[in-house]
Amino acid sequence: MVAPEALGWSVDNCTIGRAMAILGERWTVVVLREVFNGVRRFDDMRQRTGIPRQVLTDRLAMLVDEGLLRREPYREPGARPRHEYRLTVKGLDLWPVLVAVLEWGDRYLADPEGSPMATVHRDCAAEVRVVLRCADGHEVTSPRDVLPRPGPGAQRRS
Repeated sequence: MVAPEALGWSVDNCTIGRAMAILGERWTVVVLREVFNGVRRFDDMRQRTGIPRQVLTDRLAMLVDEGLLRREPYREPGARPRHEYRLTVKGLDLWPVLVAVLEWGDRYLADPEGSPMATVHRDCAAEVRVVLRCADGHEVTSPRDVLPRPGPGAQRRS
């Protein structure tokens, strides 16, 4: 049996690994889901998701530190100043990832009644789906149509 070519390359600078160091904890993606759905205030997130207070505090701080969210101050009349959490450009760029996770969950994990959430195009109300295309515009419909190759930052294993 021939060893996979990937074994010859280091994964020390793997961007998938780096991304999962930020996104790989369950509550992180739940927080992002909430902000994408317009839930921006700490107490609203906590009430809607049941995330423990300290966990939510830690996740929001990490997402701000990583540049996915920014804090926006607000103040209710008679209350102390607080923050809402808004997506940055870096955070907004995760939208296709969340839609892909939603599609996968709907396919394999939904209740018999179907998905509890739909994503639709604002202009025509058609369902939004993730579509993969190569740089030349060809739709890629199967993982078998893709070949992994070392990129410009690839390093040979020593």
